[in-house]
Amino acid sequence: MLLPTFRLCYAEAPFPSQAGTDVGSVYADFKPFKAWLRWLPDEPDRDAHTAVEQIELSLRQAMADDDLKGATGEWVALLGFSQGAKMCASLLFAQQIRKGEPGTNRPWPRFRFAVLLAGRGPLVSLTPELPMPRGLVDASTISTLSHEQNLRSTDHILQIPTIHVHGMHDPGLILHRELLEQYCGRTSARLVQWDGEHRVPIKTKDATAVVSEILSMARDTGVLSA
Repeated sequence: MLLPTFRLCYAEAPFPSQAGTDVGSVYADFKPFKAWLRWLPDEPDRDAHTAVEQIELSLRQAMADDDLKGATGEWVALLGFSQGAKMCASLLFAQQIRKGEPGTNRPWPRFRFAVLLAGRGPLVSLTPELPMPRGLVDASTISTLSHEQNLRSTDHILQIPTIHVHGMHDPGLILHRELLEQYCGRTSARLVQWDGEHRVPIKTKDATAVVSEILSMARDTGVLSA
């Protein structure tokens, strides 16, 4: 539905991992499984700098490979599901805080927005060279916070536009709402809800609603002409 307006480029997460229950039940034959972040206590420890380096390497490799296939357009947005959605939001936040810090900008696309399907907080700090805002976790940890944490500061708020896609029967819905309500700006975030569980919406009615919001945000952010 997004073609020919957008070209999608798929990045592979850098770290070997076990499959989640939902993944294993459907994609058991698609090993090896990968993850962007540690999510199980028995996964190997890694320091934050190494984790961030490997994440950036995976993204840069995916973009370089796509260019070699003949892609010529501007990199304009991010889209991710579950842990991938957390990563997309965290990448936008890194872009946001680097913009305000002299000497921290690096050659990297300026993403205008992100589509976050079933993403949960907290955001992950992908700028180990900068002080970590309260409310984030570093990339070496199992990135979960208590639901009761009171985030009084606004330093952790992502202001770059986001589209949040929530399945209304997803067991993690409360966590997805926390990402929207506690980590994203009230005026920059949009919500699409659909009648489903923890998966990507594929029925025409549901996918059309998501695509419509993507195209609308693309126009509002200057990616597409109004």
